[in-house]
Amino acid sequence: MKTGGLYAILKARFLVNEDAVKNWKFIIFLIFLAMIMIANIHWYEKKVFQIVELNKEVKELRSEFVDRRSELMKLKMESTISKKMEVRQIGPSSVPPTKIKVVKTKEKSVLDKIWP
Repeated sequence: MKTGGLYAILKARFLVNEDAVKNWKFIIFLIFLAMIMIANIHWYEKKVFQIVELNKEVKELRSEFVDRRSELMKLKMESTISKKMEVRQIGPSSVPPTKIKVVKTKEKSVLDKIWP
């Protein structure tokens, strides 16, 4: 660019001079880089918004899970089950349960059958 100072830059003489093709190429390159940067920022912000939405959904699902688990614990309680069985006239047993043990006999091997 030829000398001319600030006034020449303000009048944009560097765009119409003989070596203006070089300047135009550089300006187009800068515009292309700016467009890529803007697109990248939009893509990044879109991902950030998706992450925020997914985090909200995870918190909601976690709280729903805790609610369902507490409901299940209440339903599994013996008092709740006995109240529901009173409608069908089924009450808790007065005799405690007993444990049944099954003793499995050991089968004799072929050698034990031959030589006792």
